[in-house]
Amino acid sequence: MSASLPGNRELPGSQYNLDTYWGRVKQCAEISDPRTLFVSSTSLEQAKQLISAYKQGQIQSMSPDLWQAKKIVDSTLHPDTGLPVFLPFRMSCFVISNLIVTAGMLTPNLKTRGILAWQITNQSLNVCINASNANKSTPLSNTQLLQSYLLAVTASCSVALGLNALVPRLKRVSPGTRIVLGRLVPFAAVASAGALNVFLMRGEEIRRGIDVFSSRSHANGSSDGPSKSDGAEEEVGNEKSLGKSKKAAKLAVGETALSRVLNSTPVMAIPPLILVRLQRSNWLRSRPRMVLPVNLGLILTTSIFALPLALAAFPQRQSVAAKTLEEEFWDKGGEGGMVEFNRGI
Repeated sequence: MSASLPGNRELPGSQYNLDTYWGRVKQCAEISDPRTLFVSSTSLEQAKQLISAYKQGQIQSMSPDLWQAKKIVDSTLHPDTGLPVFLPFRMSCFVISNLIVTAGMLTPNLKTRGILAWQITNQSLNVCINASNANKSTPLSNTQLLQSYLLAVTASCSVALGLNALVPRLKRVSPGTRIVLGRLVPFAAVASAGALNVFLMRGEEIRRGIDVFSSRSHANGSSDGPSKSDGAEEEVGNEKSLGKSKKAAKLAVGETALSRVLNSTPVMAIPPLILVRLQRSNWLRSRPRMVLPVNLGLILTTSIFALPLALAAFPQRQSVAAKTLEEEFWDKGGEGGMVEFNRGI
């Protein structure tokens, strides 16, 4: 993100009001815009240079070109490292990366092998996305990464196979209801394992804490004067860390896990319910080959709208009162006694 680029002058966080949910939805729609995937390395460097020029005072005011440059940088670079996130695991590629996997999990009447294969594939993708977009101030070791992955795969496969075996045994519900419940089994597996995956992949953040920074408004206002921080500060990217907070980490990981559930709910619930109804129609009954493209279309449409709505549930750059964290941060807050941290996506 633009915060990782050099310069003492920060860009506005967004051209939208990030204090409101709909303002964050518009911002997240830009970050998840698939068109940014086609930006060349040359265009990315030009965008970084334009933003750096603003942050170093060479450009005095925001312009449409500068907002476009910020969009490219925010959707491409990790906010902690300043390095490009591997393309398939960017939020702007989330819909495309998940399309085939989601369609596979939602395929009607999957057998045991199919359920296992698609659940393993989905959790593998989740691990890559979580690891690529997590807060990088407390990284996982390869051993911890593997352990988290195996636990997440075990959880998702257990839920999927368990519910798949349970639903047909529900004798007190109608056959139609059993069909609907059967189609929702992948949703239950993905939602539960997706949230667990986030906690497992980012458990080290909770154990060790994540970097906390003085609020940007304070940092900007005091860039030419003495800093309120002490010698314990550590340079992280182009910002000075006030220290690591376990309470901030719990909040960041918890909100990220909840946003993943919010994202999977419409994507894994709406398409199968619509498909059940469409499969009862004469049009789709007479065209069985159309089931797959119809399923893909439903998933794609739902995903495009659901992703920004889910990502916007919580700000990525979270601002909290310093007194809600550990005592060591109480006297280090910026304007209004606030501190900030990167929640991760």
